[in-house]
Amino acid sequence: MRTKRTLLSAATIAVALTAGMTVGLASTASAGTTLKGSAAEKGRYFGAAVATGKLSDSQYVGILNREFNSVVPENEMKWDATEPQQGRFSYTGGDRLVSHAQANGMSVRGHALLWHAQQPGWAQGLSGTTLRNAAINHVTQVATHFRGQIHSWDVVNEAFADGGSGGRRDSNLQRTGNDWIEAAFRAARAADPGAKLCYNDYNTDGVNAKSTGIYNMVRDFKARGVPIDCVGFQSHLGTSVPGDYQANLQRFADLGVDVQITELDVMTGSNQANIYATVTRACLAVSRCNGITVWGVRDSDSWRGTDDALLFDRSGNKKAAYTSVLNALNVGANPPSTPPPGSPVDTSAWYVLVNRNSGKALDVYNLATNDGARITQWSRNNGNQQQWQFVDSGGGYYRLKSRLSGKVLDVYNFSTSDAAAIVQWSDGNGTNQQFRLAESAGGYVRVINRNSGKAVEVQGASTADGANIVQYADWGGNNQQWQLIRIG
Repeated sequence: MRTKRTLLSAATIAVALTAGMTVGLASTASAGTTLKGSAAEKGRYFGAAVATGKLSDSQYVGILNREFNSVVPENEMKWDATEPQQGRFSYTGGDRLVSHAQANGMSVRGHALLWHAQQPGWAQGLSGTTLRNAAINHVTQVATHFRGQIHSWDVVNEAFADGGSGGRRDSNLQRTGNDWIEAAFRAARAADPGAKLCYNDYNTDGVNAKSTGIYNMVRDFKARGVPIDCVGFQSHLGTSVPGDYQANLQRFADLGVDVQITELDVMTGSNQANIYATVTRACLAVSRCNGITVWGVRDSDSWRGTDDALLFDRSGNKKAAYTSVLNALNVGANPPSTPPPGSPVDTSAWYVLVNRNSGKALDVYNLATNDGARITQWSRNNGNQQQWQFVDSGGGYYRLKSRLSGKVLDVYNFSTSDAAAIVQWSDGNGTNQQFRLAESAGGYVRVINRNSGKAVEVQGASTADGANIVQYADWGGNNQQWQLIRIG
């Protein structure tokens, strides 16, 4: 049975920046040759919407596995699929997609917990408090089932009206009360604290009444502490792209949320390749744009029929649009590095930690959420189990918190011995959970534990996936050096 491995793992890293320390990104040695490879070099994912029924199509799967490091279900996680009868849940399709993703080093976007469309018949017949309770229960049950396996959830989909009002869509969900979106986000956070929670919509690609209505909602949520982490822009485009596309992404990012291109497809024509490249460059130019997803793999898989709106033709061949995207990714800016010399760590940011010796990332093994779970290194895929946040402990020391589990890096049992295990544990702010960063050359750092004074390293200088992370006397070896790559 394949283990749930989606992130690279690397040794424990927490952070105390000292004055004059330089922490930077190593330059890319060569251009990426696949969408996922080039996007990963820029600290981003490149994904595709998947219909699980096509996972038996060898050409489809071959392209999917070669080119994409993120997947989203076309229909398998929507309300009608996951709760066809009230209180009776079915996760067969969603579980199959998650298993495929985990076996192939991909992260998963969840789509969508609540939407006015594709509701099961029983939900369409409810209203008022009864519908509200059923909807929140649905969010809770589905998000709990997939807890720890989803990178980003589209918690609410397409709740705003088209046209010039900037207001909400009239739907059975909206008629339960204007706070229904807030209630859904709060329920999703309680059910899966490690997932990014997104609002997703279409016709929001430029600055217009609809996107501004959503902007105002997000600004209000951030001001009041409603848990929202990201906004999805579907970007089902025709023969042009709004001139303020990038500026629109940036204004949302400036609110303190990530932005994601979630359902990209572009009508065929002489401008198709250029539009794809423009969208890609816009995402790369906005530091909080952490990924792009195209809605399908081949033109024959697209919901848009004869628009031929995707990157691969009906025979599975790369189109000019594919080349334009890959070229844009390869010339795009690298993601921001860790803070400049003398600056404090950004405790609101998330980092992937990459080992100098192996090129692999610090990873919570097998997507574990329990105390004592192993920390290993794994090929980098930017999954939640590879994302870490620095929590200030004072005095130049930090705890390193996992986005997946909410637990922190820990030298097991306060050991001061060489080769003592690095694990995850509930945050007690003990000295065995506190680390500082010591400068190494070339934009790398060593991670030093406060209790033992030893450095976090990949045991035995291994380059294998799953190699253990331990502590060892600080000698400055490449297996003790880490690069901090900010991804959100």
